[in-house]
This record gives sequence, structure tokens and C-alpha cells, in this order.
Amino acid sequence: MLVLSSPSGAGKTTLSRMLLDADPNIVLSVSATTRARRPNEKDGVDYHFYTAEKFRAGVAAGDFLEHATVFEHQYGTPKKPVMEALAAGHDVLFDIDWQGTQQLKEKVREDIVSIFVLPPSHAELERRLRARAQDHEDVVVKRMAKAASEISHWPEYDYVIVNDNIDAAHAKIVAILGAERLKRVRQVGLSDFVRELIGDG
Repeated sequence: MLVLSSPSGAGKTTLSRMLLDADPNIVLSVSATTRARRPNEKDGVDYHFYTAEKFRAGVAAGDFLEHATVFEHQYGTPKKPVMEALAAGHDVLFDIDWQGTQQLKEKVREDIVSIFVLPPSHAELERRLRARAQDHEDVVVKRMAKAASEISHWPEYDYVIVNDNIDAAHAKIVAILGAERLKRVRQVGLSDFVRELIGDG
């Protein structure tokens, strides 16, 4: 499970898409949310759009790996598709915030690699939020106000990268992913291979 987190506007969604386009073994965990669908979003692709009632029922039934309230809306990770993807041998990418990351770590600590993406400056973060032109001014102001709180959680992550250049940031994430896949504990069948190699099979 590969987690990418950042304050809104730091680039994690763009980086997630680049990673998915470049590596067929990674699948995206599509979050559920109670917020309204934006004009360019597709249900089941960008998010699973839930009513508040359906979301509460899912929480009560234990259907989420993690869930949190962000900007007065509920967000959560449906458990079933993640477990199915992992069982099929895929890595699963999570585009979630620090609250969700903490909950994931409590449940499945050994299976998670977490990366926090920082913007190059406060001014650039604000510029990116305004350039998206997706949110009303009051939402942009709220996101900027919350950014400092979100950024304060950076020490809880395994890796931290500054997104001052999107291609360079992507290359760093690819390097992290490659190194983590090569860790001894993640190489399935390695013990049997080594036993055979030294003639102990």
C-alpha cells in the first residue's frame, strides 16, 4: 500500500495519475465521499459518491479501512476492492490525508509506505489552488488556512518530497517505489530461491 498525502494544491493528484500511467502493476484505491461531484468527475473513477446515510452505514458495518471528515464532508477507503487488488498481486495507491494515513497504519502498519508531498512555498501553493479554478474563493481561503495544520504532520511519513518540479517529484516517487519493492521482506519466494541457490533444497 503506497500512500501519497499533501495539502490541497501540492500536486499529489497529478503525481498519482503519472504513477498510475507509468506502472501497470499499481491500482488506485478509489475513495468514497459525501461531497458533491464536480463537473469533470466520474462516479467510481474519481470517487465513489455516497449519500451521508450510505456512508454512515458503511462505517457502522466496518466497510472502510479508514475514514475522516475533511472540510465538512466524509471521505473513506472501501476495504473490499483494496484487499482484492492486493490478493491479485498489485500495489495499491492511496491519495488520502494524514488522518486516513494514521488509521491505515494502525491496522496494517507493515504493508504501508507513506510519502508526504510538500509545495515549494506558501505563495506557490496559493497560486496553484487559484489556478485550478474549481473552488469558490471561500473554499480556497479555507484550504490555505488548513494547509499549515496538514503540513505539520510531515514527520509521521516515511518519505518527504518537495514538488518544485513535477517530473523530478515523479522520478523520486518511482525511485522510492522501486527500493521498497526490493526490500527483502517484500520479495515473495526469495527464501526458496536462496535455499536452492546454496544447494539446501
